[in-house]
Amino acid sequence: MKKYLMMIIGFIFVGCVKLPEGVEPVKNFEIDRYLGTWYEVARLDHIFEKGMSNVSAEYIKEGDKIKVINRGYFERKKEWREAIGKAYFVDKSDVGFLKVSFFGPFYGSYIINELDEDYQYALISGPNKGYLWILSRSKSLPKDIMDKLVGKASKLGFDTETLIYVEQDK
Repeated sequence: MKKYLMMIIGFIFVGCVKLPEGVEPVKNFEIDRYLGTWYEVARLDHIFEKGMSNVSAEYIKEGDKIKVINRGYFERKKEWREAIGKAYFVDKSDVGFLKVSFFGPFYGSYIINELDEDYQYALISGPNKGYLWILSRSKSLPKDIMDKLVGKASKLGFDTETLIYVEQDK
């Protein structure tokens, strides 16, 4: 990922390690079960992902931190881009509330507020209701699960009408 995009991400997340109103992180969270690759099925769009398809995130435990590798295909330039960051638990390691950084000392909230018992899909939010991702271990989700996650996000106050459904065709 280009250096200027990394700076934008940093500025967006300055001082943004907080919970949006009404959003609660999952309890009894097990990081070892969360590690590995997740595919972005839907998102609220932002400058750092605009025009990207085939977005995935890989989580790797490294001591007390989680290495985060975000990857996506930038359609306009026909090229893959990657951003490497780090994440730490905000409070307890059994609560799905982490802080993540892709640029220096700037951190943003990474809140897992829905996670199925088999760790196959998740609803993630950031520090406010402008950040939302639906992730899956597979490149798509059945309609009933998508409806459930989008419905929950809508009830929490996220603008689900503007969700982008991410192509996963490469």
